[in-house]
Amino acid sequence: MAEVKAGVAAKEALSEALSEALSEAAFSELMEQCEDQFTQLEKLQNEIILSEPDACENPQDQAVNRLMATEAELKQWLTVEPKLLASNSKVLLKAGKEEMLKLCSELEMVLSCQEAKRDKLKETKELEQKWLEEKQQVLIAAKNHVERIKMEKEKASEHSILLDTKGKIQKLNVYQKRLMECLSDVLEKHVPLPQYEPSTNKKKKSNTQEFDKDMISLNEILELLMNKTLNTPHDPYITIDNTFWPPYIELLLRYGIAVRHQESNFKIRLETFL
Repeated sequence: MAEVKAGVAAKEALSEALSEALSEAAFSELMEQCEDQFTQLEKLQNEIILSEPDACENPQDQAVNRLMATEAELKQWLTVEPKLLASNSKVLLKAGKEEMLKLCSELEMVLSCQEAKRDKLKETKELEQKWLEEKQQVLIAAKNHVERIKMEKEKASEHSILLDTKGKIQKLNVYQKRLMECLSDVLEKHVPLPQYEPSTNKKKKSNTQEFDKDMISLNEILELLMNKTLNTPHDPYITIDNTFWPPYIELLLRYGIAVRHQESNFKIRLETFL
């Protein structure tokens, strides 16, 4: 760009020097030659207009005649050697200088537009490259995450699954224990244990069936029923013996908490609650 500007400056300096040296006679001569050429051109145009025949009846023949005339004129022009309009070297130098300056100005404008376009494309390229780098980083991070998940999944063995199952069982046991404690509080409040009163009369004890201190409580009966249902769901019945106080069994049966076996009255199970 600097070289082009330096050349343009040198040309302008040369043009100014030549303009000062160019005489008025050279300009007058050039103007006269131009006027003569325009006069000849007008004369030829008038002759062409006057020599054209009237529109013939057949438009196709007229088109063929015009084509032949055009071809003949083209051949004639090809045989003519081009000549300079002016023979004065000063006039030619002045015209060439002006044309060169005009061409340099146009080239400078084209160069400026191309440089602006280049800068714009360079900026766009940098933005696209930055966007591409960000996407590549995201892709690498996603691949690493997938690989890490695969490795973790491969490391998960039966031992870890067993530990997880044990943890769940422990949580269920803790929950069952809390549930039994809440049930004990409810039973203690609403269904208290009968008071043990020792009696010396064995006959009276056998008739009234007083509560024995060795008998299990209602809470323990419910716990047995629940454990039996959970541990052996295919056989949820428990066998009633002397350790079960009959009023507790009757209470569970009447309120629909437990049901008897269809074939044995000494077996009961926990009712299925839906």
